[in-house]
Amino acid sequence: MSQTLYLTEQLLSRASLTPSDEGCQDLIAARLTPLGFACETIVSGPEDFRVTNLWAVRRASVANAKTFVFAGHTDVVPTGPLNEWHSAPFVPTHRDGKLFGRGASDMKTSLAAFVVAIEDFLQSTPAPNLNIALLLTSDEEGPANDGTVVVCKALQERGEKLDYCIVGEPTSVERTGDMIKNGRRGSMSGRLAVKGLQGHIAYPHLAKNPIHLVAPVLAELVSIQWDAGNDFFPPTTWQISNFHSGTGAGNVIPGNAVIDFNFRFSTESTVSSLQQRLTAVLDAHHLEYNVDWVVGGLPFLTTPGTLVDAVCQAILSETGLKTQLSTTGGTSDGRFIAQICPQVVELGPPNATIHQINEYVNVAEIEPLKNIYQRVLQNLNDQALT
Repeated sequence: MSQTLYLTEQLLSRASLTPSDEGCQDLIAARLTPLGFACETIVSGPEDFRVTNLWAVRRASVANAKTFVFAGHTDVVPTGPLNEWHSAPFVPTHRDGKLFGRGASDMKTSLAAFVVAIEDFLQSTPAPNLNIALLLTSDEEGPANDGTVVVCKALQERGEKLDYCIVGEPTSVERTGDMIKNGRRGSMSGRLAVKGLQGHIAYPHLAKNPIHLVAPVLAELVSIQWDAGNDFFPPTTWQISNFHSGTGAGNVIPGNAVIDFNFRFSTESTVSSLQQRLTAVLDAHHLEYNVDWVVGGLPFLTTPGTLVDAVCQAILSETGLKTQLSTTGGTSDGRFIAQICPQVVELGPPNATIHQINEYVNVAEIEPLKNIYQRVLQNLNDQALT
């Protein structure tokens, strides 16, 4: 059994449901400490939702060394109905060349590959020209209020400078390395409350139906092209997720309507530009309304350069694949790291079964992922010499 597979199985055996870490980070720190890493645990969150974060860093002996970070999460989503799993979700199980377990793809295989890649790299390059770090959290699959964002804030306050980061999210489609994320769209949600006047449905002249009032507004918002996207991002989208109105009675005009919506936006738009455009439409229709906004994350983009090139070269050398750059999908903790690190890329195993019953990773994908991570370290270390 390879060291990467062995560590993956150790991590999978721990039921680290958000926000519990269940000792995953201690297990990783125990392997990093003998390599010269200074490991710091940062605990955050209320008593009933304690989050464990790990910041581990090994400083290079050369002056002004750049800092490379592996980032990820030890927490996993709930298992769902246990009777639908073909094997216990926290008992690593092999069948037909696959390793089953909650977190196999998202993202304990990546965590194990991080650690073993570092071990192998330092064995061949004991005095690297890079600072090497790990940033891990047990609050990525949950609200993400006390995880990576807290660590990034602490690092920023200390004046810690990060240069490159790989987030181990499962980005691949068919084979490890066939797709990486060099950015992600921003996410902003809103709750629009439109005020009407409740009344009897037989006397509409004595009432004001908020559904009727807001319907043409929604039609207009749906038809807007918020931006055209760019070479890396698709156009910004606006979608309604929920519409709440009515008393449940069939003869009552409701007095209010509440619409939940979400923007997934590219770097061609900003929080303020989207908010202003939407409220301008509402004002033009003379609605009596209120909007509450929640910004889930800002968009980020790493254009081809030192990190993207190092990753693409590593994938090509290891697998023969010419990787596809993509910004599709949901948000990740990369949105927090990108605020303090100029180059962030996401790279992990295939994502076909993430969050599903019987989540698995192909065993044949595990060692190549470790090798890709190790090659990235070597490529960046060689770059630091030039």
